[in-house]
Amino acid sequence: MPRRIVIIGGGVAGINTMEEIMKLDPDARITTIKKERIASFSTCGMIYALHGTYPLSECILQEKEAYIEKDIDFRSETTVTGINCDENYIAIGDEKIPYDYLVIATGRKQKIPPIAGTDLEGVYRYSNEEDAAEILEVLDQVENAVIIGAGIIGLQAANAFADRGIRTTVVEALPSLLPTMLDSDMAEIVQNKLEEAGIRFIMGEFVQSIDGKERVVSVSVKAEKISADMVVLAAGMQPNIDLALDAGIEIGEFGGILTDTALRVKRKRGYLENVYALGDCIEVIDGVTNRPRLSMLASTAVIQARLVANNICGKNKIYNPVLSPAVTVLGGLQVGSVGITSEMAKRYGIDIIIGKSKKLTRARYYPGRKPITLKLIFDHNRKLIGAQAVSEETVPGRIDAFTIAISKGLTVDELVEMERCFEPALSFLTDVTIDAARDAISRM
Repeated sequence: MPRRIVIIGGGVAGINTMEEIMKLDPDARITTIKKERIASFSTCGMIYALHGTYPLSECILQEKEAYIEKDIDFRSETTVTGINCDENYIAIGDEKIPYDYLVIATGRKQKIPPIAGTDLEGVYRYSNEEDAAEILEVLDQVENAVIIGAGIIGLQAANAFADRGIRTTVVEALPSLLPTMLDSDMAEIVQNKLEEAGIRFIMGEFVQSIDGKERVVSVSVKAEKISADMVVLAAGMQPNIDLALDAGIEIGEFGGILTDTALRVKRKRGYLENVYALGDCIEVIDGVTNRPRLSMLASTAVIQARLVANNICGKNKIYNPVLSPAVTVLGGLQVGSVGITSEMAKRYGIDIIIGKSKKLTRARYYPGRKPITLKLIFDHNRKLIGAQAVSEETVPGRIDAFTIAISKGLTVDELVEMERCFEPALSFLTDVTIDAARDAISRM
């Protein structure tokens, strides 16, 4: 009898789980359900459509017909109304779809700040392809934009708007931007670069209201009214757990679905053998603190998808704690981090030693060399537990390397002694990593 598998959600987590199962068990009867119209869409790529790099349609990875042709019961623009874990079915209105295995990949939803005016015309969310399409439709008519929130999503939107000549203001309640990714000293480098691009920042202040009768005209912050034709809400994301909560599935301290090391969900009676959850809607265990956290990254979801697919098909894989390496591009800068920040270390009572260096990415005499600033964070055992880098080049590869270093428990001494390749056109003879590690040693 073929496995009946139902997948709720068609983002990176849901689509990749479905495609992995198709490879592992071609006879499986898969039903995939998602609210959005497009079957597979790159939300990570849509920011470059806002920049004008390419049309939004380039982010379409697959239409649903391609999956239907492969005998997948793929339902877009469809809302699941309930999950019954006792009788093993999901509901779409009056329709009941039975399952042998259920995969919950419901993703995330935006946090809407509790301020007046979020329902005015001209106020937009920025989370999925539908949001991006709505923004693009009117962007050429916008002169003044206000972004509420200085995380990756908000800053990407602000950068795109400024590049189009729109007067752009970012308002952030916290004192520095990218707070989950960078320490304030590293964030300052990024802020300075974005200010050079024409973006205004108001940090450490709350928006009091979004003003206008039917359409937004301004945003009130302290005693100032900032003119605004468009407001983008980017004050953070939270796990989309409504269906799971209604089904009696347990939720963790950060608001995500609790899972075991196989990514199976939990109810009062214990973990369910045939119900899995993954992606932005679940909590994970941090590889440094060993505490729960969220990891709303496509790269995280892809790993989870392979694991869930393998476990459904009887492979018995274990999901390990995460380090959540992340990178973005802002104002021409590559900004990356992995592990924990100084603020997170303080929150969990971890004593740290910091090493920092600013150097060049290539030999000082080679044309095209770029400055790079690197910050390394070590614990009292001299082990690397966090890294942050800002430059115009080489950042992604460095963050990947530091991810391996943290996962393997490398110490500051081992980083200094590690062999490295050298080529004047590609690297500096004594790499910035060595200088940052030596700086940490001098403080130990």
